Amino acid sequence: MSKYEAVFVFSVKGGEEAAKTLSEKFKALIEANGTLESVDEWGKRRLAYEINDEAEGYYVLFNFDCAPDFPAELERVANITDGVLRSLVVKN
Repeated sequence: MSKYEAVFVFSVKGGEEAAKTLSEKFKALIEANGTLESVDEWGKRRLAYEINDEAEGYYVLFNFDCAPDFPAELERVANITDGVLRSLVVKN
């Protein structure tokens, strides 16, 4: 088991509730495949540059332990999920 950090920027086009729903989805995915240490919701913030014609995003930071093969699966799911503007998973 290794320690990882994942930062997600969710779209707020559908409102903050839609972003929180996506956050819960990824939280459940991480808990199913590892040990979630903490979730830090930064909330709605202005982006440095527009992504898909959106100027704001909902930021969430996850700290977790998992097997080395799970981060690639997490990134794959993030890339195919509508509403995820950006994501980054790094080993701690």
